[in-house]
Amino acid sequence: MSDEAPPAPSPRPATRTAVVIPAAGRGVRLGPGAPKALRQLSGTPMLIHAVRAMAASRAVSLVVVVAPPDGAPEVKNLLDAHALPERTDYLVVPGGESRQQSVRLGLDALPADVTTVLVHDAARPLVPVDTVDAVIEAVRDGAVAVVPALPLADTVKQVEPREKGEPEPVVATPDRAGLRAVQTPQGFARDTLVRAHATVTGNVTDDASMVEQLGEPVVVVPGHEEAFKVTRPLDLVLAEAVLARRRANDGF
Repeated sequence: MSDEAPPAPSPRPATRTAVVIPAAGRGVRLGPGAPKALRQLSGTPMLIHAVRAMAASRAVSLVVVVAPPDGAPEVKNLLDAHALPERTDYLVVPGGESRQQSVRLGLDALPADVTTVLVHDAARPLVPVDTVDAVIEAVRDGAVAVVPALPLADTVKQVEPREKGEPEPVVATPDRAGLRAVQTPQGFARDTLVRAHATVTGNVTDDASMVEQLGEPVVVVPGHEEAFKVTRPLDLVLAEAVLARRRANDGF
């Protein structure tokens, strides 16, 4: 038997992680007023909460905020006015007419040394750092696309769409055991996401579905109930309650 020590495992290749936050939407379901990302949540714009949630991960070194096309200076001033972790840089770029265009503009602004990219909804301001880290770790372990998701609590019906307000016939009841409600941040190998945005031109609801259309695998990691999307006034009430509980638990 040889007394030689086994070879040391090869070090993981260096990687830099950045987050793209498209925040150019108006958020019409929240009613008139400021764009959704700039709505106040406990006295602080949702966008700031979302940026802080991403920057809470020590793996994130850059956050790119994609602002409304005519609102980049305002968003830059907003970020300058709020405390963010010093280890994390941020950049503001003007967005496009659609979410897909805005994400692509965010990707175009990334430095060459970024290899892992997260795409996060500004309207999900309360994502726990453990969820962010789990997505990044899965990409660094070799997945080209990762989404956090939760099992469905409700029964889901597939229907035949009708005009708004009209009864819709039920077509099928999918088995919810194989269904997941997808959240963000979604994580990607940068080259794969860039290729998806260069290839897929149809309207899509998230970046992972673009990677699916390339035929590349997408994997799921556990999401979190506090990573919900703020789209309706009731969601604002729930978000305020989550923040109040956090303040009580953390003693501030």
